[in-house]
Amino acid sequence: MAANTEKPILGILLGDATGIGPELVAKLAVSNFYADYCRPIIIGDVRIFQAGLDTFHGSVPYFVIDKVEDADWEQGYPVLDMKNQDPAKVTMGKASAYCGAACVDMIKLACQLCKEGKIEGFAFAPFHKAALKEGGCKFESEHYLMADLFGVTGPFGEINMLGDVMTVRTTSHVPIKTVSDLLTVERISRAIELGYLTARSTGVENPKLGVAALNPHCGENGLCGTEEIERIQPAIQQAQAKGWDVEGPFSGDILFIRAFQGEFDAVVTMYHDQGQIALKLKGFDQGITVAGGQPYPVVTCAHGTAYGKAGKGIASTSAFENAVKMAAKMAAARQSVRA
Repeated sequence: MAANTEKPILGILLGDATGIGPELVAKLAVSNFYADYCRPIIIGDVRIFQAGLDTFHGSVPYFVIDKVEDADWEQGYPVLDMKNQDPAKVTMGKASAYCGAACVDMIKLACQLCKEGKIEGFAFAPFHKAALKEGGCKFESEHYLMADLFGVTGPFGEINMLGDVMTVRTTSHVPIKTVSDLLTVERISRAIELGYLTARSTGVENPKLGVAALNPHCGENGLCGTEEIERIQPAIQQAQAKGWDVEGPFSGDILFIRAFQGEFDAVVTMYHDQGQIALKLKGFDQGITVAGGQPYPVVTCAHGTAYGKAGKGIASTSAFENAVKMAAKMAAARQSVRA
């Protein structure tokens, strides 16, 4: 691949070796996709990268480097070889602590390289959350691990995105019966702040946010629930007092129609499926996940390890392409702010 010194240097993490991650990374290398968006540093075990190529009989020039400074994209794709995964110990389609530990190490290395200024962000192929925990991750998810490594003190979290619309969850992996109790003005305000700042980090100068209601018909002025009056509206008013363009609450059944028509850059939802159903129905194989609140661009595809397709060379690269594009876009926006 030809070098382009104007493109950001991004880490490209192979993801969990038991899933489709290495294949996705390899396919984009073979198609020369990265060249239009970044100077990639492939991070992981070089044997796993080769295994990804083998799933579809792909071939591309690559070479092993010990440090980012050794990258020369004129020679091919630089692979920062972590030397920590024997393909003979990897069973496709089956989560393992062995591969989970390798993914934890990938995250730690990528975060360290960001802090050292050697890469400007990273896109990672799918991890397996259970394998991460079995592999030594003491946190709820990779987002909490990264926040710890980066020393994040403000709001952070998983933000799903499809096209130009992102969603921020006020509550996430909790039972529906507990959602109302968890909705506080402070928690909703933090979700709004996270959405606003993340939209800014993608290059949107003055983001417009729409906030979802919890109850049918926005609570019907208190006849069908009071969360909108007592908690959601006060949080919106606090954001508006900061000069932010935030509106709502709007019923969830119409809010996303308006968002996909271009009215909002980000939607703040009250619970997990309120946003996920809309995004996945609209474009299941296109969505991405932005690590909101992190100090560097970190993006992945919204789908998982896809064990039903692992090792077969048939997985679509669409979502991972979008993840790489967004990581590059965020890196450019970050450079612009710092300039």
